[in-house]
Amino acid sequence: MKRQIKYNLNKKTVEREVNYIPVRYIIAVLMTIFEIVAIIGAVVLLCYFVPYFYIAAFITEIVCIVRISASDNNPDYKIPWLLVIIFLPIAGFMLYFIFSKRTLKRKFVNRLEKIDKATAVIENHEAKNKLEKENKTASLQANQLCKIASTSLYTDTKQEYFESGEKMHIKLLEDLKSAKEFILMEYFIIEEGIFWDSILEVLKDKALNGVDVKVIYDDIGCMGTLHGSYYKKLRKMGIEATTFSRLKGNADSEFNNRNHRKITVIDGKIGYTGGINIADEYINKKNRFGYWKDTGIRIEGNAVNQLTKLFLMDFYINVKEVPDNLEKYYRYEKSAQTDEYLIPFGDGPRPLYEHNVAKIVIENMLTSATKYVYITTPYLIIDNELCKCIENTALKGVDVRIITPHIPDKRLVFSITRSFYLRLINAGVKIYEYAPGFIHAKTYISDDKYALIGTINLDYRSLVHHFENGVWMYNCKSILDIKTDIDNVIEKSIKIEKNTIKINILKRILRSVVRIFSPLL
Repeated sequence: MKRQIKYNLNKKTVEREVNYIPVRYIIAVLMTIFEIVAIIGAVVLLCYFVPYFYIAAFITEIVCIVRISASDNNPDYKIPWLLVIIFLPIAGFMLYFIFSKRTLKRKFVNRLEKIDKATAVIENHEAKNKLEKENKTASLQANQLCKIASTSLYTDTKQEYFESGEKMHIKLLEDLKSAKEFILMEYFIIEEGIFWDSILEVLKDKALNGVDVKVIYDDIGCMGTLHGSYYKKLRKMGIEATTFSRLKGNADSEFNNRNHRKITVIDGKIGYTGGINIADEYINKKNRFGYWKDTGIRIEGNAVNQLTKLFLMDFYINVKEVPDNLEKYYRYEKSAQTDEYLIPFGDGPRPLYEHNVAKIVIENMLTSATKYVYITTPYLIIDNELCKCIENTALKGVDVRIITPHIPDKRLVFSITRSFYLRLINAGVKIYEYAPGFIHAKTYISDDKYALIGTINLDYRSLVHHFENGVWMYNCKSILDIKTDIDNVIEKSIKIEKNTIKINILKRILRSVVRIFSPLL
């Protein structure tokens, strides 16, 4: 089912057709549900009609419980699965077998191995040695990040911070128009409208003039914004486009491991990332939840190669044929070294990433802080380890401030976010809600020295399940721009006090139950 919508673009009225009901996705979900019911139903029938089969099912359930308890997984992730298995006999362990996996399929791993050979990291030993002499703590953090995320440290890359989607939009269009060789764009959400149409106009022109243009968008992220075969429309324009992990209705982990990254690379020299998707609310051309506060960063220099690497891995993991000439997308230029240190990095599921990269980066920032840590995040759904780390940092006397939205986009998630307030406030953490609207920015800063900006929310989706990316910075000039912006955000925000977060017993029980299962959401 479709509908027509109208909007103004460059003083002209534009009319377009959009999906009102995402039929393909509804069918995929129904297929998944049918498959789950069929599998569980078959096992239940076998237990009922086949002698002693229920004994095998009971033993399997016990094995699952022992396996979960003995695993290296975070206890916050173990508890909900144990409850599911205990309270849903047979169905519980079947659901566990179907949905518990957080690893990539073998076919994807094989493609990644081929891509990785063409994207070897060039170590900057000079920069590492220099940083070690300047600041041992920063050096240790940089070394750890480079090791667990297979990335590198850079001191030859300029940065420009954008405190709004509107400002990034202007600069992004300018840079896209300057492209001569290739444009790579990857976003969780793309939606037709002023923002995307202005970009698409440039991409079509560049593709017609021989520029290599590639686009990735997440299939689930765009299920309500683009029709199911939109990538085919882009291909007709000369743009190489693909969806990330196309939803097919399989009862497996395809609903997890979504691509939440936001990356643009232009000629291998200029890169963009941050929290900003390509949809009109991100540049406040469409009002959904008050003013949409978001941030982005532009980098220029050799560090862009790391964003290129992430894009190519994500693109060719979804395309069967991996070409042999991927090195043509990389640019290594001799340039002056500075005292500004920067590491672009990715995060995601195993076996691509054996550690929760973003979580480690955030914890390092917290534990090394001596003056302050400021965080902006649209969601606050964290495990006990990270919550304890935030508490301990505040208890040491460090000024820890977390800014979340005052106007939510998802009421259930907002309720879980608020459930963490009291515990953190009791430890001395200052909690603020951004009064003008919805803050979607994912920025972390400490002591005027360290900063992290990217796509990483403080929630399970970002820290455990999704493909994410960010830029770690030490001693960069743009860090002071981030600090100034967050100071301005705090001035417009409501400070949350203990007496303002009292809730009735029914809501408290509901929040407690939802929090138990939040690692599975």
